[in-house]
Amino acid sequence: MVLYTAPFPNSCLCALHAVSWALIFPCYWLVDRLTASFLPTTYEKRQRADDPCYLHLLCTAFFTPIYLALLLASLPFAFLGFLFWSPLQSARRPYIYSRLEDKSPAGGAALLGEWKGTGAGKSFCFATANLCLLPDSLARLNNVFNTQARAKEIGQRIRNGAARPQIKIYIDSPTNTSISAASFSSLVSPQGSDSGARAVPVSIKRTSSVEYKGDGGHHPSDEAANGSAPGDLADSGSLEDACIVRISGEEGGRPPEAEDPATGNQARNGASGGPKGQTPNHNQRDGDSSSLGSPSASRESLVKARAGPDSSGSGDPGANNKLLYRASVVKKAASRRRRHPDEAFDHEVSAFFPANLDFLCLQEVFDKRAAAKLKEQLHGYFEYILYDVGVYGFHGCCSFKCLNSGLFFASRYPIMDVAYHCYPNGRGSDAMASKGALFLKVQVGSTPQDQRIVGYIACTHLHALPEDSAIRCEQLDLLQDWLADFRKSTSSSSTANPEELVAFDVICGDLNFDNCSSDDKLEQQHSLFTRYKDPCRLGPGEEKPWAIGTLLDTNGLYDEDVCTPDNLQKVLESEEGRREYLAFPTSKSPGGGQKGRKDLLKGNGRRIDYMLHAEEGLCPDWKAEVEEYSFITQLSGLTDHLPVAMRLMVSAGEEEA
Repeated sequence: MVLYTAPFPNSCLCALHAVSWALIFPCYWLVDRLTASFLPTTYEKRQRADDPCYLHLLCTAFFTPIYLALLLASLPFAFLGFLFWSPLQSARRPYIYSRLEDKSPAGGAALLGEWKGTGAGKSFCFATANLCLLPDSLARLNNVFNTQARAKEIGQRIRNGAARPQIKIYIDSPTNTSISAASFSSLVSPQGSDSGARAVPVSIKRTSSVEYKGDGGHHPSDEAANGSAPGDLADSGSLEDACIVRISGEEGGRPPEAEDPATGNQARNGASGGPKGQTPNHNQRDGDSSSLGSPSASRESLVKARAGPDSSGSGDPGANNKLLYRASVVKKAASRRRRHPDEAFDHEVSAFFPANLDFLCLQEVFDKRAAAKLKEQLHGYFEYILYDVGVYGFHGCCSFKCLNSGLFFASRYPIMDVAYHCYPNGRGSDAMASKGALFLKVQVGSTPQDQRIVGYIACTHLHALPEDSAIRCEQLDLLQDWLADFRKSTSSSSTANPEELVAFDVICGDLNFDNCSSDDKLEQQHSLFTRYKDPCRLGPGEEKPWAIGTLLDTNGLYDEDVCTPDNLQKVLESEEGRREYLAFPTSKSPGGGQKGRKDLLKGNGRRIDYMLHAEEGLCPDWKAEVEEYSFITQLSGLTDHLPVAMRLMVSAGEEEA
């Protein structure tokens, strides 16, 4: 299949579209800015209340007449542009494919040679997130703003978190044998230019023997990203090399404290240094790779560089130009996550995106300029990206579409086939966007017999209006039918000629219903959950005890307690914090306001962002099992959803081995 790298079939149509949009854009921008000025967020309201000299009202009174005058002047040009733009949409392709070729050892082509379908198996990591990257006036309805700056910051945080090496901490303890939470949320990397495994002294306040193992994180490219990711630092060594750190101590006693004077100077997530309650939507600077000036910046939590005379006291003669690594995230590993006795995989609330993230599915990336900024940042880690997915204007039997689908996909592995379908039954405000489903087939390896090993991924965003359960069920029906058709049309295998081996089949996205609300019973009982497994679900209306909601209470997005990744992580690890800052299931009962119902509700909030995987339809004698599952707080203050990540372990049977 040919992947479309341009929105139109030829350069003439592309140029005509660019001209028509240039005529429309001033009117679009002025309407957006004018509306946004009358929709303040809670952050802006607090800022005005704290600053008696705040001149917002004066600025609004001054600029509103100017905006209105310019808007009236731009209307004729916008109308002319619309006359050309609208018919062009019938020839527009449903997505744009972007590839930034990575020739490093972790590039897409090189990754295909890592797994031959033999041995112990291969793990693949997936993540999904709703980013609320709408035009600024619409984003403010969800209490977020500054869409362009948020897009850049989101891309940097995802890239920085995913570029870390995969780390697992194994606890040798008679009371806790699970993998530590630091496998998803700590950073360890070889020191200096020595690419071999090094032992790093770390202070840990519990009895355990801990081992870190890195399996080759992807080294980000500088060519497509502003600033650098943690792995970009020249003195950090290659992240492709194995990294092993051992922290040992006697059972029943405390491990020895590390005698490193820099230990006490390690940066903490959300360290003080900015105004109270400041969020990453502010003080953005171009070239500031992770907004280090922001108290909520995640990079300070990932790595802290230290150089100069002060570092010589560590006893290491080459310490001046070496990185000091923060592994203190294990300080609460035992209390933060305990594997349920009947649970087969590890789970946690993590402050970072998982290391070695392979596939990223995003929703609500509606704004085109924000999508371009996000793509630019993510290309520092992901080689293959699909963006601007969807249709515009009058398309088929659908109503007029002002916005695309908002779907966005990024992959480290080559994309083989793509299909997009628009849901035809949207209603109300949802009908203005071309919400639908994006289907992808990716190649993840090849066997010694040159059989391709492939995986299927579906990314979707369902109807949002809470009272429209029947519409969502219809969309789930369509999702299943389209996925079956996509697999059938793209498969080159048969029983007699198995040219491809299917390793996984995953569905990600914002389904806009939860598994606890009484109003969502129809969706909870849908047949999709008999064909695909939800790792967080016990059954219709019943969640696993550790599962938490992914929809935040928008009123508290900028509270000091949750405005940094670490703070939000700590809050969500407690029942009281979840009740305060998560949105809870809806109710049709009179007087059922969220604040008054929280004490009476079961569950841990509304979980509307899902990651499902199939256990059937894979290669015979192969199985895909969840290895790790996490709820991620790294985008705190940037969106009203919690991203979700899942790591699948795919293992082959003896016949294929």
